[in-house]
Amino acid sequence: MMSVGVVGLGDMGSGIAKNLIANGFETWGIDLIPSRNQALVDMGGHTALSVAEVGRNAQAVFVMVMQGVQAHEVILGKDGLAATMAPGGIILLTSTIKPSEARAIGAGLQGSGLHLIDSPVSGGYPGAQGGTLTLMAAGTDAALAQAKPVMEAVSAAIHRVGTEPGEGQVVKACLQSLIGSIFSATFEAAALAAKAGAPGQVILDVFSTSSAGSGITNNALQKIIDRQFEGTGSHINTMHKDLTISMALGEELGVPLHTAAAAMQIFHAGRTRHPDGDNWICTKVIEEIVGAELHRDTAKVTR
Repeated sequence: MMSVGVVGLGDMGSGIAKNLIANGFETWGIDLIPSRNQALVDMGGHTALSVAEVGRNAQAVFVMVMQGVQAHEVILGKDGLAATMAPGGIILLTSTIKPSEARAIGAGLQGSGLHLIDSPVSGGYPGAQGGTLTLMAAGTDAALAQAKPVMEAVSAAIHRVGTEPGEGQVVKACLQSLIGSIFSATFEAAALAAKAGAPGQVILDVFSTSSAGSGITNNALQKIIDRQFEGTGSHINTMHKDLTISMALGEELGVPLHTAAAAMQIFHAGRTRHPDGDNWICTKVIEEIVGAELHRDTAKVTR
């Protein structure tokens, strides 16, 4: 069976590694945080001392880091995957980065003998941990066929969205502009309900069974009314970064993104005021302005 690597073992990468191991793949991984490497060992994986060691031991590697510059270094750096993986290996770029950054990585891999699948993911922490991610995959027929078993191990849906690097990132940028907008509208509606004195459970029950109900809205409302603003696996930095990518793509193409721009500002405020929080903590910023909080049983006036 194919040996697989995971570079980046945070909320998303740890779930990918977990499901690879559960599906019988020998799994190598590395993260800058030692406790994450130990968690991989505890799951039955192998921790590596360097990206180069991952590359030497894996035939396919998931790259799940935060920034495009990090992905570039992991893949094309002096001791990166391009320099250490055997020809015919597959790099699965599951990080969310700018399309231009993915294209640059693809260009840098020309002549390396390695295949690149540009495949950002959706599903968040629950999807990663549960093996139910949605993959937006752009790659050649040969690469996708070869990688199919490992991709199926971590996902519930694999969409072929193109053949070239950057095409997966374009789809993800469009998706995140929508998701960010749904989030921000939910945060505002929650604050409005709090100020009006409506119980959080009532809002959740109505919203979740209405035409506005969705996994995004329902999950966010549950976190808000239970006041779970940190440690839920959806750190605000990730969505904030993703929205900057969506906005940059809109600017590059001359596409006005009015609603996504408003969402960007809400996430700016949340990240500045509560830098350690998760996405839903943006609601607290609005609640602080209006002087009311939305709880499961009732609204709470704070001033």
